Amino acid sequence: MNKGADVGVKDISSIHQETGAAWNEVAANYERGEASDIAFLREGGNRLFEPERQILGDLSPWCQRAIHLQCSGGTDTLSLLCQGASEVVGVDISERMIAVARRKTEVLGANASWYCSDALQAPHILDGTADLVYTGCGALPWMMDIRAWAQVVARLLKPGGRVFVFEGHPLDWVWNSDAIGYEFDTERGDYFSEQLDDRRWPAPVLARLDLPEDKRPSAREHQWTLGQILNSLVAAGLHLEHFSEHPEPYWDLFPNMPEDAVRRLPHTFALLMSKPTC
Repeated sequence: MNKGADVGVKDISSIHQETGAAWNEVAANYERGEASDIAFLREGGNRLFEPERQILGDLSPWCQRAIHLQCSGGTDTLSLLCQGASEVVGVDISERMIAVARRKTEVLGANASWYCSDALQAPHILDGTADLVYTGCGALPWMMDIRAWAQVVARLLKPGGRVFVFEGHPLDWVWNSDAIGYEFDTERGDYFSEQLDDRRWPAPVLARLDLPEDKRPSAREHQWTLGQILNSLVAAGLHLEHFSEHPEPYWDLFPNMPEDAVRRLPHTFALLMSKPTC
């Protein structure tokens, strides 16, 4: 299946819009960090993880434009300039997140532009302009239709362009994150589950909003398997160049587990694929 069991085509846009509303609320956290992010980037800081830097390498020989889908507050997007991209474009559904990214760009004078849009409706003016489409950790679970997402990636890429995905490993969803060792979560302990989850980040932030519960936005996630992600890009006509799994988690998912135990399983994965030239 390519959509959650309780999600129909008509529901996808509304779920994405509600997720955008939820991230508008969470954006306050990112607004408070703007000054430190700007200082970090001004000093040549690069927010990409080490495996990302190694796999992507120096972008300057081949990447004129990098498009970051689900760019959040733009720090990772602007880090692609440090990696060698000549120009970056960010797309995100949250108006406040895009505003954060624009303010950073204005202060830094960066070669960046920003679009507020559902990733599945990325502006057609960008079609066929990307040497690189990038998406980072924590992005894909917000997509309710992985095949539609892959088709967007394909239409944004130039012939010969590449998509790079560095994402949380879907196996992480099955574990009880509070345990001291690996044990199945009582509700999410099925790798192939099609259920949607709205209990993890940013749920704790949303729960603190001074709003009645029925008025509080909900951000719902769908966990895609590795096979679903890879096959969606293959179905969109892209060719595999690199796939790897990594022990480094992208956030402190297992605070009670010893580090040596954490690193015995993959917690992130990298996927590099290209669009044929003809």
